[in-house]
Parts: sequence; structure tokens; C-alpha cells
Amino acid sequence: MNIIGNILWILFGGLLTALMYFAAGLLMCITIIGIPFGTQLFKFGNYAFWPFGREIVNGEGSAGCLSTVMNVIWICCGWWEIALVHLVFGILFCITVIGIPFGLKHFRLAILSCLPFGREIR
Repeated sequence: MNIIGNILWILFGGLLTALMYFAAGLLMCITIIGIPFGTQLFKFGNYAFWPFGREIVNGEGSAGCLSTVMNVIWICCGWWEIALVHLVFGILFCITVIGIPFGLKHFRLAILSCLPFGREIR
């Protein structure tokens, strides 16, 4: 069932979303300061490409001060807009019964994009 969900996800915009995350991650990795943010965008792209059958969990260092500081910098730099886009797409997908699983994945991506540091995808 996860394979069917992932194939439908790719067809309904998951591939485009993942490619945009990978492109933004490459742009962020141009500078040394942007490398941690680029790796988080690669994590988003990886999850956005194949989300069904995977979960987002708190990592080992999720309560550390470094991940807290990086999450604050992440929010201040305007990356919260990613969460807003996923929230809107989640609401749009949840209008129909068939789109509810896709909407729930967008809601999970919205949570991940609010505070990405200290989270892992399994």
C-alpha cells in the first residue's frame, strides 16, 4: 500500500516538491554558513520524494541548545513560509476523501519545516 501511495504522491506533485527542495539545498550549500540549512533541505527533499512508510521522529540531540539556536535562525530567515505552503496544500488535499492521506503528509512536512533541526526521518 505504501508503494501505491508513494507513486500517487510523485504523480501529484511530490517529484516537483522534492526537486525544488534539492535545488534549494544545493544553493544553500554554496556557502559554508548555509551548509546546515542545505542539509535540512536535503532531508525535506528526501522525505518529500518518498513519504509513505516513513516517519519523522525527534533525534538524539533534539533538546540541545545548538538545535534550538539553529531552529530560531531557521525561523528568522523566513523558512517558515515552507510550512505555510504545506499547510495550504494539506488543507486543499483534505477537501476530498481520497486526498486525506496526501494532506496528512503535507501537515507532517509543515511540522518538519517549522523546526527541522533535531528531527530524523526513519
